Amino acid sequence: MKPSLDLELAPLNVLETGAATQDALWLRGGFPSSVQAPSDARSLHWRENFIRTYLERDIPQFGPRIAAETLRRFWTMLAHHQGGLLNVAQLARNLGVDVKTAQSYIGLLCDLLLLRRLPPWHTNTGKRLVKAPKVYVRDSGLLHALLGIGSGEQLLSHMVVGASWEGHCLENLLSCAPRGVTAYFYRTSAGAEIDLLLVWPGGEQWAIEFKRSLSPKVGDAASQRFARLLQHVQAGGSEQQITPRLLTRTARLVNQTPQHREQPRRPVHLVKNHQLVQVPLQIELGLP
Repeated sequence: MKPSLDLELAPLNVLETGAATQDALWLRGGFPSSVQAPSDARSLHWRENFIRTYLERDIPQFGPRIAAETLRRFWTMLAHHQGGLLNVAQLARNLGVDVKTAQSYIGLLCDLLLLRRLPPWHTNTGKRLVKAPKVYVRDSGLLHALLGIGSGEQLLSHMVVGASWEGHCLENLLSCAPRGVTAYFYRTSAGAEIDLLLVWPGGEQWAIEFKRSLSPKVGDAASQRFARLLQHVQAGGSEQQITPRLLTRTARLVNQTPQHREQPRRPVHLVKNHQLVQVPLQIELGLP
């Protein structure tokens, strides 16, 4: 008997579409018919039709009998909560259903690869760490369609722009990561946070921070604070000191608006052994 192949067909990522389409990929998402549409309006129209058809026709074929309007409202609520901590009880109250029903809706959207639950990283359950997962609408184009965002100008002026950029970068990185790499986030009860923590099969840890800024800078003080936070993670959440050689990579991914295209776009800063260096984004996305 031939072994089964576990294959996840993810939307297109920036390595597949090319650097010239990065802005369109973020706005329109990775579905080929959406990102290759002749205009933003046509792209948005395709995504709105996709959402409606998926809710009204495709999901009922998988078995669940859920009112399309109810599931769309729930999906839109999650879009407004992009990148936030998952509070199922609050979502259930807002939708007017019980917690068990809300959990089944979340499980369904995750199984259909429309939603991502990013688990928190912790090795010591007694530590004061956040243990609720973060939730993301996986495709940025579907996220924007659910929120009625149809152009780059609308996106840049919308309150979800930072969370949208974070989710877009996260999905691009994970779609390029080799098998065996697991993804987490890290947050203490005091608010110290690592946006994405990649743990490799050999135990190596990459801590990644996503920021969108017109003038991205990584100061020495900020770099040292982030490096100390990574030390705290690698020590299992304790105050144990570890040697600098155990520091792997700390990255800050940033986005600049179209008005700043003459400047280097989306640089990545790595803190390695407390030395700050800058490398192109595609090195981080390539994930050797």
